[in-house]
Amino acid sequence: MERHVSDHRKPASVYGQGDEPDPRSSLANERTALAWMRTALALVAAGVAVISVTSLSTVPRWTALIGAASCVGGALLAWRAVAGWTRVESALRMGRALPAPRALSVLAGGVIVLAAMMLFLSLVELTRR
Repeated sequence: MERHVSDHRKPASVYGQGDEPDPRSSLANERTALAWMRTALALVAAGVAVISVTSLSTVPRWTALIGAASCVGGALLAWRAVAGWTRVESALRMGRALPAPRALSVLAGGVIVLAAMMLFLSLVELTRR
């Protein structure tokens, strides 16, 4: 593997270490980070939708908290996508074992909590009518 000393890619903390990994591995890592970003964007969009519905209809005002939680979860997941990409890319460049994924279980837990909140909201609405 060839080291590129004059490489000006950012972030230097990732690209300034180790050797160039197999491009297929590096591109797969980037695709994974982009998939996490799409999921983060979907969480933010869902949060905006819930907040918008809250302001337009007769659902309880506290429903906006569910939307806000979704937006915050999306923002945290976007940050996590970049952090995960950095960890994996560094491991590839340094020839270390790939780190275990951390975000998957956190995302699953967050989705379960959001789903439970929406189920609770649905039950509240059903009993009000």
